[in-house]
Order: sequence, then C-alpha cells, then structure tokens
Amino acid sequence: MLAQKNEWTVSEISFAIRQLVETSFSSVRVKGEIFGAKRADSGHWYLSLKDENSLLSAVCWRGVASALNVKIEDGLEVIATGRITTFNGRSSYQLIIEKLEIAGQGALLKLLEERKQKFLSEGLFDSAHKKPIPYLPQTIGVITSPTGAVIRDIIHRIRDRFPCRIIVWPTLVQGEGAADKIATAIKGFNSLATDSPYRPDVLIVARGGGSLEDLWPFNEEVVVRAVYDSVIPLISAVGHETDTMLIDYVADVRAPTPTGAAEFAVPVKTELYNGLLTTDMRLKNAVFHYFNEQMQYLNALARGIPPLEQMLLENQQKVDERSERLKLAFINLLKDKVHLLQQSNLRPFYVDNLLQGKKEALKNLALRLESVSIDSVLKRGFAWVSDSQFRTIYTTNKAKSSEKLHIRFADGIVKARVTERDCAIQGDLFDNF
Repeated sequence: MLAQKNEWTVSEISFAIRQLVETSFSSVRVKGEIFGAKRADSGHWYLSLKDENSLLSAVCWRGVASALNVKIEDGLEVIATGRITTFNGRSSYQLIIEKLEIAGQGALLKLLEERKQKFLSEGLFDSAHKKPIPYLPQTIGVITSPTGAVIRDIIHRIRDRFPCRIIVWPTLVQGEGAADKIATAIKGFNSLATDSPYRPDVLIVARGGGSLEDLWPFNEEVVVRAVYDSVIPLISAVGHETDTMLIDYVADVRAPTPTGAAEFAVPVKTELYNGLLTTDMRLKNAVFHYFNEQMQYLNALARGIPPLEQMLLENQQKVDERSERLKLAFINLLKDKVHLLQQSNLRPFYVDNLLQGKKEALKNLALRLESVSIDSVLKRGFAWVSDSQFRTIYTTNKAKSSEKLHIRFADGIVKARVTERDCAIQGDLFDNF
C-alpha cells in the first residue's frame, strides 16, 4: 500500500505507482490476440494484446524481437511473457515482452495453414522445382541434433545399406533460434565449393517426433525458403509419418521417418550386387545362346557348300582342260601363220595379174563411155537442137514456141530463128564451142 501523504506531486505519484506495478507484476504470462502490431524504424515492435473485453498495450524491444521464434502479426493468438511497467508521459501502463509463443495448437494450425497457402501461391511447393536424388551419393550431409537416436539411426541405416561419407552439421531442432540455425546449416552446405570433397551430394534434415510446438521450427519461413533455395537435393525427415511440416512440402523428397530418409538416400549394396550378378548371368546366357544359334546357322550353310578338296579337284580339272585347249589353239595358230607365209611367196604374180585385169576392164569402160559421148554421136551425122538457154528441144511444138534455136553439129553451132511462115528456120553459123 502506498504511504499516506497529505500532498503528492505528479512525479511522485507516478513513480510510486510505477514501483507498485513493477513490483507486483515483475513477471507475468499474458494470453491474448495480437492487434495493431507495428514495427518502428528503430526495430522495436509496438502492439496490443486483446481479448473479448480488454486491450493491453505492449512493446517488444529490437533485441528480443530479433530472437523470437514467432513472427509478430495481427490476429495471432499468443502467450506473452514479460513484465508490466508504466509510461509516465501518458499515465499508462504496458507489457514489456521478453518471450512470445503461440497460444494453443488451434492457433498454431491456423497459422500453419495461412503460411501454407502463402507459400503455395508463391510456387514454393511446385513439383517443377523438385530435384532428383542422386542414385549413389558419395557424401551425405545430415542436419540434426548431434545427440539422440535420430543421428544414430541415420548413420546405422546408411552403413547397413551402402556405406559412404556422412557429414553432420549439428544444430538445434527445437526451441528458440532453432529455425535460424537449421536455415544456416542448409545455406552452409550449399556455400561449399562444388569441387570440395566435403560438399554433400544430398542433404537430410531430420529430427524425431514431438508436439506441434516442438516441431514448429520446421514451419518457419526462414527454413522453408532455405530449402527452396538449396542447390543440393534435400530430403526432409521430421517427426513421425503422420507429422507433416511445411519443410516436407518444399523438400525434394519427404521421408516418413529419419530411417526412411537414409533409405531414400542410398540403395542396398547387397541388392545392387545381386542385381549385377543376375544381369551378368543373363548377359552371359544371352551371348551363349546367340553364338550357339550363329554356329548352327553356319553349320547349315556349310552343309550346302561342297568339300574344299572336291572344289579344288574340279577347278584343277578345269585348268587342265583350258591348258589343253590353249595348246591346241596355239598349234592351230602356228599352222595358220605357216600357211599365210607359204601363200605370200605367190603373191607378186597374183598382184600383177590382178592389175592387168583391172587395166583391161578400165580400158573397155573408157571405150564404151567414148562411144556414147555427144561428140561421138555428132560425128556420126547427128545434130543437137536447143533453145537460147541451151536446153535440149525434143519436139517440133517446143521448137515452134522458141524464138531462137541453137543447132550443134560436130564441127560447130548454127544459130537459127523460127519465122511464122511455115515455121521457116533462118540462121547463121556460130563459132565452135
């Protein structure tokens, strides 16, 4: 109780009330719905918590706000832990928030659905962004708590199936700061050089089962976006098979359990070995059957081919026959040449007789040609009548129609003119042609 005093100054009463409030409410947990949240340029958050009947002003300083697991936003039902203090400048009181958590699973589910719809609309869950998991990774990066059954189960399962290098990035998987550390681990693995022997071929983000509040870091936006931006294929294995976090939607593969993630990451070595043996046996059998079929085919072809010895004998017989024919042809050729040589001795007499006969024949042809020539005919008393153009006239009608005639005799030509009276012919003697 405040001490009784006759008179108080404004500052005194304000200070007294502040001491009373801060002493009585030095640590409180207040449940309410965030209303009117606003972030100042300084990084501090100013908001109110409300229920059906009342409104409580609150402030969250920048250092505290940056470490919160819960994103401050209107409509979110939370439980705020802090202390009540007064603000002397306005005679009001407010809650200084030191810790903030979601109030109840119903509120968490509502927030989870809102975030899911947001990421869906941005395309973060599209299958087009899913990357295939390498079939035989040489290095596997595991992001989980370094203690507990999860990491032991993953390592044990990988070693049983197909041993390979496992690099563990230890991190918190629950509580304050867990989401940021998980996102940092994913980004850290991706920042390694592509030719680094420590860069994983596939990532596994895992933790065991728990309540929705325990698994909440895997629903935080910073984790979802880190998984979406990961160049390295990523397998999520959070909680049990019935638990589905937002990281499961954005991951390239979602495993029902951490052990299942190890099974997705590597095949079973013995199954691969047995499969190779089976394939090798099938290949050998196929090759054997192929060559056996080809051998049978060749044998069938061989049965249709005569024996080599027989073919050689037949060809040798043909060679002998052609040799005999060649000998006979050569002998006949020699005989023909000898005969020609023998005939060549009589050839000069033959040529002389032939030339003499040709000369006599030519002489006879010349005499016959001379006997039928124009000059020979004219010498026998005939004449050749032609017109002025020396075209032969064969009839009297043709002669009457010509004004001038040429009459050729053996010793010259007479030029004549045809008159109308009785078609008389007058003419003069031409020089001989």
